[in-house]
Amino acid sequence: MDAHSKAADALLAVALDAAGAGATVVRDAAPRVRAIEWTAKNPADFVSEVDVAAEAAVVEVVRRLCPDAAILAEEAAGATRPPAPTTGTCFVIDPLDGTTNFLHGYPEYAVSVGVTVDGTPVAGVVIDVALGETFAAAAGRGATCNGAPIRVSPIEDPRRALVGTGFPFTRMEDVEPYTRQLAQVMRGSAGIRRAGAAALDLAAVAAGRFEAFWETVLSPWDIAAGIVLVREAGGVVTDLAGVPCPVARTGIVAGNAAVHEWLQQQLRVVG
Repeated sequence: MDAHSKAADALLAVALDAAGAGATVVRDAAPRVRAIEWTAKNPADFVSEVDVAAEAAVVEVVRRLCPDAAILAEEAAGATRPPAPTTGTCFVIDPLDGTTNFLHGYPEYAVSVGVTVDGTPVAGVVIDVALGETFAAAAGRGATCNGAPIRVSPIEDPRRALVGTGFPFTRMEDVEPYTRQLAQVMRGSAGIRRAGAAALDLAAVAAGRFEAFWETVLSPWDIAAGIVLVREAGGVVTDLAGVPCPVARTGIVAGNAAVHEWLQQQLRVVG
């Protein structure tokens, strides 16, 4: 094992511990979801006491185990949504991806912890709290779900492809152009799914459950872990223009190589 793989493994171990701490907070809160306090950050974008508590639990583990690392966490970052730093090690944290789902008892929410080194994603963990699935990956080490190796789907025919997506729910001006994309992709694929937690959508691509996924705008904490999962599972992750996806506020296209290419073409058709 080379030095880079050892370093990635060590960072993955921290991410696993940190994400596990956050998942415990979320799991323990789920039975009392109707009593949880929550407020709107933006229209259709909410934060709850559970988001804040889970973030604190994740950050505590990172601070204890990697005191020199930077941290980019959703609730602390607020509306600024900066990219991951381009130097040093940074833990990029979404303490509860799918907050709206969680608050309504809809079982599609996750804790996501990604790690970047000099701006490059090198490790990632996504825990599906409701299903008890832990997706993990480190650069050069492959991707797993509950310890078992996972790979992207072998299906290359888009007419057989199940494609995940996300809605531009906080930007109404983006809805009309998005619906053109949606119609174009629907015409050529086997089906579209929108579950409402991008970290889990990317994990689904890595596990071969979706052949591809796209969303027009996501924040760095939505995608940092998922980028590593998909790439280490043999997939491709780019922005909407086809450039390797940064850990930043950006659009994203992910999938196995064949369906990713097809999906990118469909999005270009409608502009």
